[in-house]
Amino acid sequence: MRKALTYIAVTCITFCLLLTGCNAPKTAEDSSQQDSADTQPNNVTGDKEAQMTLHMTIDEAAVDVAWEENQSVEALRALCQSGPLTITMSRYGGFEQVGPIGQRLPSSDGQMTTQAGDIVLYAGDQIVVFYGSNSWAYTKLGHIADKSDQELTELLSNGDVTITITAEQ
Repeated sequence: MRKALTYIAVTCITFCLLLTGCNAPKTAEDSSQQDSADTQPNNVTGDKEAQMTLHMTIDEAAVDVAWEENQSVEALRALCQSGPLTITMSRYGGFEQVGPIGQRLPSSDGQMTTQAGDIVLYAGDQIVVFYGSNSWAYTKLGHIADKSDQELTELLSNGDVTITITAEQ
């Protein structure tokens, strides 16, 4: 019985060692071919989405947004490809405007303290534009770069607003 167990153990170890030899080490040429394959676009649609630029207006005022590079913004860009996304926003808490997107976007919420001009995704399906500050778990989408805190307060604090986000090449 002991001989049989020893034989089985030696056979299993030998078999495992033989299998590890099946994965030949990569050469420099193999790695460069794999790297270039990884950088090739998988589909034309993904490439077009990456080339699309998002623009935002608050009521009729165009604002310059520095958009983040994350899955949420990519999904927002894809959503805007079929036409402008118009969101009716409601003033909340004396420091933000919030409105429903109409569908869920991928999110990666993290605790943050927002500043005036920050644009975030809240609860996966609402956009929030800040003219004040708040601490909560959000996914950052971007920041309005061309307005002062005072200009943002004037633009966002006097009742409900409508934002429109469009994607253009």
